[in-house]
Amino acid sequence: MSTNTLDTTRERIIDAAGQLFAERGFESTTVRDICQAAGANVAAVNYYFRDKERLYVEAVVQAHRWRLDQAQLPAWNANTPPREKLADFIETFFRRILGGPNDTWQTKLVMREIMQPSSACAEVAHSNIRPQFEILQRILRELLPSDISDEELHHTAFSVVGQCLFYHVADPIIRNLIETSEYSTWDVAKLAKHVTDFTLAAIDVKIARSSRTNGAKR
Repeated sequence: MSTNTLDTTRERIIDAAGQLFAERGFESTTVRDICQAAGANVAAVNYYFRDKERLYVEAVVQAHRWRLDQAQLPAWNANTPPREKLADFIETFFRRILGGPNDTWQTKLVMREIMQPSSACAEVAHSNIRPQFEILQRILRELLPSDISDEELHHTAFSVVGQCLFYHVADPIIRNLIETSEYSTWDVAKLAKHVTDFTLAAIDVKIARSSRTNGAKR
């Protein structure tokens, strides 16, 4: 059996499993169902993934990576201002969570995992989310006062992410709180600019506070 055939079978199983897991959940999906949908032998799951749980983890990781691939961060050069980097990061984040289709199995599976986290959550956090989180932290390090603590850096980073995610997670509620005419104008660019401006204003307050504190110490 060629390597291409092996890879194709493995990907077919992940795709079939992802669709079934997204629709039914982990417990209600059987290995037999997955292999039947993938057109593969039941033994293939054990061969490629060891067991159903590992297959589930692989499907969630790939589903989340697919969302990341929907929008890529620009290639910044050494002279790119950190404020521009932050604006790019926030807009890219919005494009990933709002710009793509929401009816794919990848999106449904990721949302199911967020609502009912399993061992897959930790793997997604380490393999997919941590690299993005570190990029955001580096950008914020460039913007915030040099004496910022790790804890405050983390709170600031999570505040950025939280502002963005709110418009995705709370979308059904938002639609019932504001007029449709206003909601229809909220595109990715407008939301990204608001979160960027709001975050930079908060950072400017931190910078001013740090300057006053350090000046008083002299």
